[in-house]
Amino acid sequence: MAIEKPHWQQLFQEVVTSGLCTGCAACVIACPHPVLDYNADGGVYKPFHLDIDGGFDDCTHGQKGCTMCTRACPRFRNWESEIDTQRFARERTDDEVYGIGDVILARASDPALVENGQDGGFVSALLIYALEHDVIDAALVSALEGDGSTWRAKPSVARTREEVLATAKSRYTYSANLLAYDEAVAGGAERIGVVGMGCMASAPGAMQARKAGKVARRLSLTIGLLCSKTFDDAIFEELFEANYGIKRADIVKMNIKGIFQIWTKDGAFHEVPLKEAHAYTREGCTHCPDFAAEHADISTGGIGAFGDWTLVIVRTDLGRTLMSALRDEGLIETRPGDDDPGAVALLHRLAQVSRKRWPVAATPGPRRLPVSPA
Repeated sequence: MAIEKPHWQQLFQEVVTSGLCTGCAACVIACPHPVLDYNADGGVYKPFHLDIDGGFDDCTHGQKGCTMCTRACPRFRNWESEIDTQRFARERTDDEVYGIGDVILARASDPALVENGQDGGFVSALLIYALEHDVIDAALVSALEGDGSTWRAKPSVARTREEVLATAKSRYTYSANLLAYDEAVAGGAERIGVVGMGCMASAPGAMQARKAGKVARRLSLTIGLLCSKTFDDAIFEELFEANYGIKRADIVKMNIKGIFQIWTKDGAFHEVPLKEAHAYTREGCTHCPDFAAEHADISTGGIGAFGDWTLVIVRTDLGRTLMSALRDEGLIETRPGDDDPGAVALLHRLAQVSRKRWPVAATPGPRRLPVSPA
């Protein structure tokens, strides 16, 4: 009996068209043939197969044995346990609701990074250190197109301190940062960092667990962003402008702290109830079970009571090594996660909510009965 070698046909049926696809674009950058592309128009954010070499729902290269797209997908079949085992040498337990790792609070020591960053400038400090100390050659991040006034995010490459600072802060609309991979490689990068939400943070681990070649080896550092959802671009005109008179070109910063917080160029601060934004949830987020970027080396998010501190989950040996180096060089300040018990409780709660999104019928998968913290 022939052994099944799953390829695009299975990925298309089981993930892309089933509602499980997050739009991370891992399959696109892993494909060794010019047959996969990505649709970011109109809030689609999904890969597609060109109408060649098998058509949109099949692949002649896959029929001949190419399995790279399924090796790269962080939502294909038994992805969580495979990546857990590769990253941590064990599967998470049911009570590890936000994944394997230790929670601390951190912020950059440089006031300029704190001011320029989203919540304490920690990610900027980490990226700058990794780039300047020969840990990575480039990082896949998101930038804003043009002068930033459209607030449309796009995949980008950061190689310098200046480029890290220029791409800091959160967007809340989606950017498949992995799509900047080819640009990074074209620039000579062999050790590449990835900054992204859980969907993207699991992609390097999926590729490494399933031995997806050069791409898997190059993605050498993963910084995860805590994320319960992202929003369709229509939220700017249909909600912010139509209901609150906030034009996207006037926005200078956004944040979510139980409500949508928006700062504008005139110095004004606006609050939009988060429940009004739910209708603009991106389709790829509706079944995503990973709030806490469980497969990153280091996961980060601004969910605590202290607005200029980042909640950090240190998950891997590489993550621990980098945290120690940053502390030893005085580049970050840290404090125990227990200093902000509300943030830890919120981490548990939001992780629980996200994990329940995974469809029961999509087993084997990550849906569990989580245990609440004591």
